[in-house]
Amino acid sequence: MPSKLTGTVALVTGASSGIGAATARRLAEDGASVALVARRKARLDGVAAEIEKAGGTALVVEADITDRTQAEAAVQQAVEHFGRLDTLVNNAGLMLLGPVVGADVDEWERMLAVNVQGLLHTTHAALPHLLKAAETGPRKVADIVNISSIAGRVAWNGYGVYNLTKFGVNGFTESLRQEVTQRHVRVGVLEPGGVDTDLGSHNNPEIQGAMITPFYETTEVLTPDDIADGVAYMVTRPRHASIGELWIMPTDQA
Repeated sequence: MPSKLTGTVALVTGASSGIGAATARRLAEDGASVALVARRKARLDGVAAEIEKAGGTALVVEADITDRTQAEAAVQQAVEHFGRLDTLVNNAGLMLLGPVVGADVDEWERMLAVNVQGLLHTTHAALPHLLKAAETGPRKVADIVNISSIAGRVAWNGYGVYNLTKFGVNGFTESLRQEVTQRHVRVGVLEPGGVDTDLGSHNNPEIQGAMITPFYETTEVLTPDDIADGVAYMVTRPRHASIGELWIMPTDQA
């Protein structure tokens, strides 16, 4: 029996680990062929092997989406290989925490490049193909899911520039949704409230410990599979059912 996404193609950025890898596996389980995009090819190969072992189809695309030319080439490679593109999941992200005073501005620029510029590059490159899929594809609808954060709604001390990127992602998502929704490209943002991944692994351990560890000690945090389930929920909905914003929140251990 065909699965909900049989015959469709999804492209997932940041697909080498964490939420991206889990999302790619989940969409493949639902029948989509998946283009895995990230910089770490060895890890991408591992995710692709898992998908193919489970009976799915995956394409490894090594690319740095902060480079517009590479982002465009990644989308084009996926379309040329599979013949179409129905779903874009903008997952690639970087979380660098710390105060504004004494901050490493180079770290800010890296985070802005990944969280904002990379998302813009892949969306711009993918949108013509998604619009075509919405007109001629098997489901007559296409999807963009932007993985943001609860930090796109609520600000915390030390999260300033990370907040800036995620507030920007949320605003861009809503604006784009209004632009293309009448053409059956559904655009939504998924905002996790706390996930155990290596997203913040580049942080100074002292900063990471002071800001993140207390949260983990009192909260039953989400897993990448929880977020992947949320993405699948958004893109497998009936054609006329669109989810503009989905929060997924952890629970208090108490």
